[in-house]
Amino acid sequence: MNIKLVKGDILQQDVEVIVNPWNQNIIPWWLIIPKGVSGAIKKQGGYAPFKELGKKGRIPLGHAIEISAGKLPFKSIIHVASINILWRTTKKSIRDSVQNAMKITTKNNYCSIALPLIGAGCGGLCSKKVLIYILEELVLIEYDGEVRIVTFIAY
Repeated sequence: MNIKLVKGDILQQDVEVIVNPWNQNIIPWWLIIPKGVSGAIKKQGGYAPFKELGKKGRIPLGHAIEISAGKLPFKSIIHVASINILWRTTKKSIRDSVQNAMKITTKNNYCSIALPLIGAGCGGLCSKKVLIYILEELVLIEYDGEVRIVTFIAY
């Protein structure tokens, strides 16, 4: 695995798929005012990814689902349910989210993926801790492609 730490906008990364930290899909997407990565996806990619996501039903904490990228140039978006019903992220939900996103990436033979700092925004965790949790999980995963961890989101 080739891991790169990148400062920049996750939506500007030259990768096949991106990860979007999301909730457990309990609240209808149209009732939520997305921020961070989700807000940027909605603004630049349109409503289609969120309409598709809404049809998926409840997502268990730490799990991941793949949907289309709407108007964005990616093959897909992997949504990870990293935020619990109290709008908090935990070390376990981050690690499980990374593991499940990477399973989808590997299964579909994607060569590159971009991950934001899952849980450092709305999830309420410190960016440094989140980065450590992500890296700790990535080193346990066998993957032959590139993983970009985007450490700064300009929205």
